Amino acid sequence: MKNIQRDLIVCIATVVFLAGCGPLRSKVYRIDPEKPIDLSGRWNDSDSQMVSEEMIAACMNDSWAEEFTTAAGKLPVVLVGSIYNKTDEHISSDLLISDLEQAFIESRRAKVIQSGAALDEIRAIRQSQLAFTAPETRRFLREYGANFIMQGKINKIADIDARRELLFYQVELELIDIETVEKVWIGRKKIKKYVERPRYGF
Repeated sequence: MKNIQRDLIVCIATVVFLAGCGPLRSKVYRIDPEKPIDLSGRWNDSDSQMVSEEMIAACMNDSWAEEFTTAAGKLPVVLVGSIYNKTDEHISSDLLISDLEQAFIESRRAKVIQSGAALDEIRAIRQSQLAFTAPETRRFLREYGANFIMQGKINKIADIDARRELLFYQVELELIDIETVEKVWIGRKKIKKYVERPRYGF
């Protein structure tokens, strides 16, 4: 009788254990796209949006915009050019470019032109060992209708130990007058994130 009870207990325990080891089902939640969520501390869409809004606000509040509008009698036409990812992460330059364009448009103080074809042309010229100041590049951009081109890069420094991670990002943007090749505005935005991993113990 004791053997039967023991075997029954072992059988029940085995069933419970196997049930607990069964496949886990993922849970999917729909959330507000505007709500910032940081899972890993890496660069994400919230960083892209925040950087774009703050840097373009600073750019448009600088003196160059009013000076151009006063002299030309019209709003400046801006093309958002290449944003180079100098980090070890996969950061979508297209997303940042789109956010920058949106921030320019929402400022109501500049016009934005489509950058795809122009960027292809600029890349082709650069591959030919010609700098941005080359007459071919400037002539093309003038024909495209742009007064200014914005270019930039994203840099990153990481300091990591067993349980902690300090991530430092710096976005650098430059606005260049296509006619004179003068840098009329330079901006930098810094983001620092501290990530602490939980300590696992038994």
